[in-house]
Amino acid sequence: MRAVGLVTEYNPFHNGHLYHLEQAKRLTAADAVVAVMSGNFTQRGEPTLLDKWQRTQAALENGVDLVVELPIFMAVQPAHRFAAGALELLASLGVDDVVFGAEHPEWDFSQLVAAEQDFSASSFSRFNATYATQFNEQLQKQTGVSLIDPNDILAFGYYKAQIKENLPLRLHPIKRRGSQYHDEQINGKIASASAVRQAVLEQDDFSQAVPAATARYLQQIQQVPDWNALYPMLRNQLIQTPVAQLAEIYQMAEGLEYRMKNAAQRNLTFAGFMKSVKTKRYTYAHLLRVYLYTVLQITDSQLNEHLSQPYLHVLGFNKRGRKYLHTIKKTVTLPLLTKIDQDLRDGLLNLDYRAGKLYQTFTPVEQDLKHAPVIVKGVKE
Repeated sequence: MRAVGLVTEYNPFHNGHLYHLEQAKRLTAADAVVAVMSGNFTQRGEPTLLDKWQRTQAALENGVDLVVELPIFMAVQPAHRFAAGALELLASLGVDDVVFGAEHPEWDFSQLVAAEQDFSASSFSRFNATYATQFNEQLQKQTGVSLIDPNDILAFGYYKAQIKENLPLRLHPIKRRGSQYHDEQINGKIASASAVRQAVLEQDDFSQAVPAATARYLQQIQQVPDWNALYPMLRNQLIQTPVAQLAEIYQMAEGLEYRMKNAAQRNLTFAGFMKSVKTKRYTYAHLLRVYLYTVLQITDSQLNEHLSQPYLHVLGFNKRGRKYLHTIKKTVTLPLLTKIDQDLRDGLLNLDYRAGKLYQTFTPVEQDLKHAPVIVKGVKE
């Protein structure tokens, strides 16, 4: 069986994702669709609107055959590390092609990756600008191309990972259809995930922009997962933890631990806290990721240890997905996990387990321990 791979967050699964899925099938004529999907926290470090099991169910009901979790140590990362982690898992699953959306699919991303070789290290020394800003300035200087759109940035990351790791994957960027990534209004059947989340937050009608399975789960939300709800835990952690211990948190650098601790002591609200911490040096996404690492107490050593031990946690499948798993099971080199026991909870899957427990702030559903994969019997052709 030939498989096409998708890298997803499905936060939540909407009609634009359905279009992407259908185009991937048409473009590759693959026998199965395999999605590597972030767990309960996004690449930006935010809690997902629906938990990973609900999003898996929606994906399977709409044509994905197999859903595998992108572990938190790969998912909650800058774009290039997120992309590299996702492609590593897809390659290990025997996927032939990867199809992804881009704002400019006509660009030669391989050439853009090659241009990075000529970047000057001295051009990344400005303290009053983010690394991303300085990187983009260098790229524009070398190639005339400006990487500012989120999906173009991810596309760059996919090509960079493929070239660096020599991955046996064919990459296919396709044009995003309809709304832009950051659009916050629903105008038709295809809207951005941001627009759908905004509609849920404001209790507006989102039904035209999402499939029935997603709508069913969104209508059940009683508390929208966000950092306002998680802030009391972050604040307490920052106040109670010594600065020397905070400094060991993953991606805590350049004295950020002092800034965050002082901001927590002065601010009762997350908005106030964020305003106190934010500088031109850090993007919002970078800060949100560090906040999440802090609440979960994920240190540099812990994260790097887990990065060296990737695995495939199966979240769900249909009949075709089960058949594909059976086809590849003898060639898969990474651990293939379908149910999490106490040994996995305390070892290989510990960071995801801790993230799942944090996400239970928003749901009573156990997110990992002894949770069986979602199985959908019907297959959407």
